[in-house]
Amino acid sequence: MKSKYVLLASALLISVATFAQKDQIKAAEKAFKKGESQEASTILKDAESSIADAADAEKAQYYYIKGNVLLDLANKKINTDVNLSLAAKAYQDLIDVEKTSGKVKYSTQAATSITEIKYKLINAAIAESKLEKHSESAKKLYDAYLLDKNDTINLYYAASTYVNAKEYTKALELYDNLKKINYSGKGTSYFAINKLTTQEDFFNTAQERDRMVKLGTHEKPRTEAIPSKKGEIYKNVALILVQDGKTEEAKKAIADARKADPTDNSLALTEANLYLETKDFETYKKIIGDILSQNPNDADLTFNLGVISGNAGNAVDAEKYYLKAIEIKPDYINAYINLAALKLEGEKLIIDEMNKLGTSTKEMKRYDELKLKRDNIFKSVIPYLKKAYELDVDNVDVAKTLLNVYSALEMTAESKALKANMK
Repeated sequence: MKSKYVLLASALLISVATFAQKDQIKAAEKAFKKGESQEASTILKDAESSIADAADAEKAQYYYIKGNVLLDLANKKINTDVNLSLAAKAYQDLIDVEKTSGKVKYSTQAATSITEIKYKLINAAIAESKLEKHSESAKKLYDAYLLDKNDTINLYYAASTYVNAKEYTKALELYDNLKKINYSGKGTSYFAINKLTTQEDFFNTAQERDRMVKLGTHEKPRTEAIPSKKGEIYKNVALILVQDGKTEEAKKAIADARKADPTDNSLALTEANLYLETKDFETYKKIIGDILSQNPNDADLTFNLGVISGNAGNAVDAEKYYLKAIEIKPDYINAYINLAALKLEGEKLIIDEMNKLGTSTKEMKRYDELKLKRDNIFKSVIPYLKKAYELDVDNVDVAKTLLNVYSALEMTAESKALKANMK
């Protein structure tokens, strides 16, 4: 008989606890609606310890209000990063509860809020990256990816940003994730000019863009191919492995990637670059030869070979590849710019030596020799800079470089004409 009273008492205690929990959730909701999110957060914390034993309906309501409260606090700049993260977790817990119970009430609103948080994280990451807060930026990008794993580009950007932060272990972990999901990033982007803002807008599909052009809100549609990012991914993986003394592991990683995707030229270039970095010139030349034999008229590929050679300090090969790219595609502006930059690199050594010279007869003679050498460098880049400027008159950097060359050579008439054109 006594045990029955104990059971009855226990039932009463559970009932009282349940009512108290419901009252707390309602009180928190009321405080939130009044704009008192701090008070609502405190009330929800009091209810947190017993929420695991609550019915699914109460759990869902609790997590929904919690997510709303935390998101509101983040929007009010109160412990923004922490509250955004906690809000996302609350919404995800809500979706899990309703998915398990089969009764959906708040999941749609929660999914919308999760998307809002995702874009807040991305925008904050971009802002922090501009301030060179790369570590904080990378974490936000990774958090954005965790909120929407279909948006894999955020995982790619997070990995790249960890490289900028010099957090190579974390970057390697994320690159491994990208490799597991076979991420390439290859695709197509669609653009058109917004007549109202005169800015170029991005569209996810050609149909969406073409519909806006047909409606008359946009004009000048264009399509841009997005190249594969596999080469960059494996290049960074290889560089990290090489830095850690794992050169053979790096070579194997790229070789395996090429076997899996033999048509991706970016991977072939990455493999060539790795052998160049490790001073295995014979293998490097073999890979380059294979690439060129298969793609003799690929201007982009030839240009990239020039970039690789230039970065390795091989100016002769770099010039050869840039000139070949121009031969294939005469309006290849970047090849003209890089050719000029390649030749201008020699100016620094000349200037350093000139600045160290004194005023003796021997030194003055050497000064004149160096000045002539410098002038010849300047003269050699004029055709490339002029062609680049002709191809893109809005390129300020090219115009300024050409202007500096004219000034150094005392080409007054050319300098005046260029200045007039720039205005």
